[in-house]
Amino acid sequence: MLKNTSIQNLKTSKNLLAFSAGGDSTALLFLLLEKKISFDIAIVDYGLRLQSKEEVLYAQDLAKTYNFNCFVHSAKKIDSNFEANARKIRYDFFETLIEKHNYTSLLTAHHLGDRFEWMLMQFCKGAGAVELVGMKEKEQREKYEIIRPLLHLEKQELLSFLQDKDIHYFEDESNTDEKYKRNYFRTHHTKPLLQKYLSGIKKSFAYLDEDVDSLVKNVDVTKLDDFAYFTSTQSKRSDIVGIDKYLKNLGFLISANEKKQLKEQTTTLIARKIIVNQEHGFVFIAPYTNKIKMEKMFKEKMRKLKIEPKLRAYLHTNKKVETLITSLLS
Repeated sequence: MLKNTSIQNLKTSKNLLAFSAGGDSTALLFLLLEKKISFDIAIVDYGLRLQSKEEVLYAQDLAKTYNFNCFVHSAKKIDSNFEANARKIRYDFFETLIEKHNYTSLLTAHHLGDRFEWMLMQFCKGAGAVELVGMKEKEQREKYEIIRPLLHLEKQELLSFLQDKDIHYFEDESNTDEKYKRNYFRTHHTKPLLQKYLSGIKKSFAYLDEDVDSLVKNVDVTKLDDFAYFTSTQSKRSDIVGIDKYLKNLGFLISANEKKQLKEQTTTLIARKIIVNQEHGFVFIAPYTNKIKMEKMFKEKMRKLKIEPKLRAYLHTNKKVETLITSLLS
């Protein structure tokens, strides 16, 4: 079921599997074991369901049985915006483990249904080809790579694998709660369509991946301290994709309104913490700071270089970056 290319890649990387004890991640765990791919697992207990304690015990039992490490994180109570905050807790935990134990790959059990749900939700919100494609099999982060080996498989294919092998897994009852938009789309749209048009949907994603790869130009980001920049591709769409990828590595998800500003303006504040300036043939990304007293000579230098006023306070605090930008713009 796993692609041969995925198997070869995973055998040469140090892998951490994001595990939940649900059908998807359990199927991936046993597929990895079947192909003799080494990995450890990490599971988060949000403390919302009695069953979650059993899921953690199951994860620990699997680790003992098959001789891999199991890392457990018990999350503090989440009072609001559960999905977004739970995702942050989860990835903070994973990234801490990745840094501590030198993992090179984070494996997630996202499958075709997840990808299709995302595509339909983005389509209904208003999105372009890049957003519609959404998840990809490989996604490079700053210090590791996210790999989704099941992205070509549909949920029922994974459940059939588990049933054929008589492998135990847990059903999360919250996955049927339609107060979550994703569950509504799954029940009423993606599941019926996948059942009827699975082959065509798989082909469509293959074509979309090829189209996006040919349309979007890659950017080569250079970093200096907490400053980053790249040469503009002269394609606003490609530049915004590059900005989006870089900021995701920093833990910032760009809102729809911020993407609109990036498209229409030369300077945009992201979450009131990051300034993005698109001028002079470059894209500059820096922490946003203000209320810095600047000397008259420095102000005059910035004016002559035509540097965005909102960027000047940061440059005043970082001489190395000021020298770099001066060199780039002179």
